[in-house]
Amino acid sequence: MSYSSKRERTTGGLVGKLLGKAKGLAGGATGSEALQREGRLQEAQADTELAARRDAAEAERSQAEADVHREQVETDVERQRLENEVAAQQRERRIEAERRQAEREASEDASREQAAASAERGSDLTATQRSEDQAERDRIAAVQQQVNLEREALEAEERADQLGPREQR
Repeated sequence: MSYSSKRERTTGGLVGKLLGKAKGLAGGATGSEALQREGRLQEAQADTELAARRDAAEAERSQAEADVHREQVETDVERQRLENEVAAQQRERRIEAERRQAEREASEDASREQAAASAERGSDLTATQRSEDQAERDRIAAVQQQVNLEREALEAEERADQLGPREQR
C-alpha cells in the first residue's frame, strides 16, 4: 500500500502532532521507513495547522485591533466635527448678540443726539422767544412813553393855552 492510495484523514493540532511523533517512534522501533515518514508528515502537517491557527488567531486579533482603532478614529473625527459645529454655533450666537448690542447702542446714540438737537432747537426757540418777548416789551414801553409824551405835550399845550389868554388880558 502506498501513501497516495491510502490518503487517510489525519488528526491535526496537538493530537495530530502526538500521533505523528508516536508513528515516527513506532516506525523507528519496527524499522518501518514508511511509518516513520508518515509520522514525520503528520507531525509536519500538525505543525503547519497549528501555525495556521496561530496566524489566523493573530490575524483576527490584528483585525479586531484595527477595527477598534478605526472606530476610535471615526469617533475622534465625529467628536471633532461636533466640537467644531458647537463652536461655530457659539460664534454665530456671539456675533448675533454683538450685532444686537451694536444696534441698541446705535439706537441709543441716535436717540441721545435727537434729544440734544431737540433741546438745542428748543433752547434756540426759547432764546428767540425771549428776544421777541423783550422786543415786544420794549415796543410797548416805547408806545407807552410816546403816549405819555403826547399826553404831557397836550397837557403842556392846554396849560399854555390857559396861560396864553391870561396874558392877553
